[in-house]
Amino acid sequence: MKKGFFTKLNEAKWSYIFIAPAVLLFLIFVVGPVIASFYWSFTEYDAIHAPKWVGLANYKNIFFNDPRFWKSVRNTCLYTLGVIPLGTALSLLLAIAVDQQIRFKNFFRAIYFIPSVTSVIALSVIWKWLFAGEKYGLINHILIRVGLQPVDWLMSPVWTLPAIMIMSIWASLGYNMILFLAGLQTIPKTVYEAADIDGANVFDKFWHITLPLLKPFTVFVVIIGFITSFQVFERVYIMTQSELGIGGVLDSALTVVAYLYDMGFRKFKMGYASALGYIVFVVVFIITIINIKFVKTKVEY
Repeated sequence: MKKGFFTKLNEAKWSYIFIAPAVLLFLIFVVGPVIASFYWSFTEYDAIHAPKWVGLANYKNIFFNDPRFWKSVRNTCLYTLGVIPLGTALSLLLAIAVDQQIRFKNFFRAIYFIPSVTSVIALSVIWKWLFAGEKYGLINHILIRVGLQPVDWLMSPVWTLPAIMIMSIWASLGYNMILFLAGLQTIPKTVYEAADIDGANVFDKFWHITLPLLKPFTVFVVIIGFITSFQVFERVYIMTQSELGIGGVLDSALTVVAYLYDMGFRKFKMGYASALGYIVFVVVFIITIINIKFVKTKVEY
């Protein structure tokens, strides 16, 4: 005899009771702010006075009357194009290196992965000290010792963004290395043995075997890199904030999310910041769709 709906509901009541707190918190702290910020993006709101409906004015101002927004977009794109290719290539080479039959390889894997489990705030503070100007930063101290001129890393409109990019590449090496290591473990050794029999050298095996078979992992690393690059904030905030604002000299390192923070929590233009947030959401959503499309790629051996 089939059980009725209310009988099943009564049997599952404890399940609903246990998940209710998590669902309630999700609705209050995730769904609620998402809906509220969507409404605020069409209003003039300063978190003190009641929101005033302005329609698409915020979006029009962002796209047509806000050169600072376009500078933040430019910086974000430069950051993305600088961090992803070099970071992905170095992570792959590092994964291949620690995948070899060498002593203490597990130790090296752990050492390289440590930055990935360390707070971004802590890493940013350390690198801010490393990039300190004149002779006070460790990097400049090394440059002086080898006979080179010190660089004013975080106070120069030319070097601020590259400095943050260097830090970001270093911080992401360990995580991406682990992903590539997982991919390398899925490649059958028999494929390399067959290549050895055919007389393939190291470069041939890397170009014609390793890279093609690592395609799903490479695509995943690149797409995740795009998403995190467009959302970069903490390291920009820690390394460039001052009494004058965030983003460094002449906004040379201002990124989109950092600009969102500056407009929302320093200038209290919550409606404008909400519109910026939804623009970032659309960009990330499109990248995620690309991720879903390409990560489904199957590799046959």
